[in-house]
Amino acid sequence: MLDKLKIAEERYEEINKKLMEPDVVSDQDQYKKLMKEYKTLTPLVEKYREYKKAVSDYDEARNMLNEGGLDKDFKEMVQLQYEENKELIEKYTEELKIMLLPKDPDDDRNVIIEIRGGAGGDEAALFANSLFRMYTMYAQLKGWKMEIVNANPTELGGYKEISFSIEGEGAYAKLKYESGVHRVQRVPETETQGRIHTSTITVAVLPEVEEVDVEINPADLEFQTYRSSGAGGQHINKTESAIRIIHHPTGVIVECQEERSQHKNKDKAMKMLYSKLYEAKLNEQTSKIAAERKIQVGTGDRSERIRTYNYPQSRVTDHRIGLTLYKLEQMLNGDCDEVFDALAIADRAAKLAGSEA
Repeated sequence: MLDKLKIAEERYEEINKKLMEPDVVSDQDQYKKLMKEYKTLTPLVEKYREYKKAVSDYDEARNMLNEGGLDKDFKEMVQLQYEENKELIEKYTEELKIMLLPKDPDDDRNVIIEIRGGAGGDEAALFANSLFRMYTMYAQLKGWKMEIVNANPTELGGYKEISFSIEGEGAYAKLKYESGVHRVQRVPETETQGRIHTSTITVAVLPEVEEVDVEINPADLEFQTYRSSGAGGQHINKTESAIRIIHHPTGVIVECQEERSQHKNKDKAMKMLYSKLYEAKLNEQTSKIAAERKIQVGTGDRSERIRTYNYPQSRVTDHRIGLTLYKLEQMLNGDCDEVFDALAIADRAAKLAGSEA
């Protein structure tokens, strides 16, 4: 481990020097590439330096205690330094092991998110809108770009289903743990008795992929056009610009009706199709690994209940890691990092435990 960390620190220093060279600064492609690597290495190197300081302070305290001759008060202070840094070394060692785990190759990809109402009818559709808003507000806070691919709104302001893309650095890394069943417990506005209703929606998070990642035979595709329509069947436009694509070998169907141009809708739908087929391929590869892991984080299983949003108690509970926070409103307003980061840490810890088993 220490050899890898030393090599990473040397590379970090090398890039730091290169980023100041005029030739590199003037070459935007090379500069961006090096900057990306630099940003990736920064947290690892910073943690390694914290580890090295703890080791240095620990060694200093140990040597002073071994030499003896310290008065009582000073000895107590040195003993405290010795014990504190011993604990820090253990803590940083575990953190560095996790940070050195192989990175998910899809982490830097953009994402396509699908939200579908499940049990609960109109209430589920309204909650689908609440989650759509949560993800879009989170994307805004991160400076990411959001674009709707396909939407099926209801007359009450909800969504039977909605698909949208999020484009930004590390989007998939942050959002990939959101796939699964989300449950809401709240009193609907139409409920006169004040009874709490439980509704569910399903979320699927797909990495946006290029054509090179998945091979599609054009002969396997069926293209259908139809008129875009809004809530209650109200036509958005009178031309058949909406596109439906059926991939016959897998039965996967994708739709897009958000653009007025049929060509643009087709491009968006094809992007989604590539992502869905790529996801199916990934799930095949990861299902065996996931079955062996104790914490089922990020398995992409859409039938798994992953989180409950309880409005009366302002409570959010992620069932995979047993995390409960009383900050429902903040989370629904896009303040999601505490949950998303906890999931990422739990996933990495599970992978580490699997690699050491």
